[in-house]
Amino acid sequence: MNRIASHVALSAAIVSMLALPTVAAERTALKPATRAAAPAAVLVADAELKWTDVPEFPGVKMARLHGDPNMGPSHFFLKLPSGFAAGMHFHNADHWVAVVSGTLVLTPEGGAEKKLPAGSGFGFTGKKKHTTKCAEGSDCVLFIDARGKWDVIPTDKK
Repeated sequence: MNRIASHVALSAAIVSMLALPTVAAERTALKPATRAAAPAAVLVADAELKWTDVPEFPGVKMARLHGDPNMGPSHFFLKLPSGFAAGMHFHNADHWVAVVSGTLVLTPEGGAEKKLPAGSGFGFTGKKKHTTKCAEGSDCVLFIDARGKWDVIPTDKK
């Protein structure tokens, strides 16, 4: 198993653990007819991912796994180039993230900078403001479980 595939498997496990309480709560709320249609399998090898440019952020790429980030809840990979930095911003959707490769550096508003290497996970809820950087040395690949439409709302004063 190559290194990226190992990190993808580890990241998927982390995201699954982070999402377990929500999934359990949603399952109990499902009606019998909905439960019958729910079983599915989405299997995508790393070589099969279709990376597309994110126009608002030069050099950033996205690969969708499930759903449409522009429309609502979704699961997708985000690739940030080495040295990428986004100033203070927030996302309208609550989201949970696993770092697949590289080292992500996050600074929540009012908090300390935190370096998150591959295998790390985090979540932001309630439009928590933060800065994001991909440490120099290698690209950062993230797996994101977005609970609503994905957006990036800058809050830096120009």
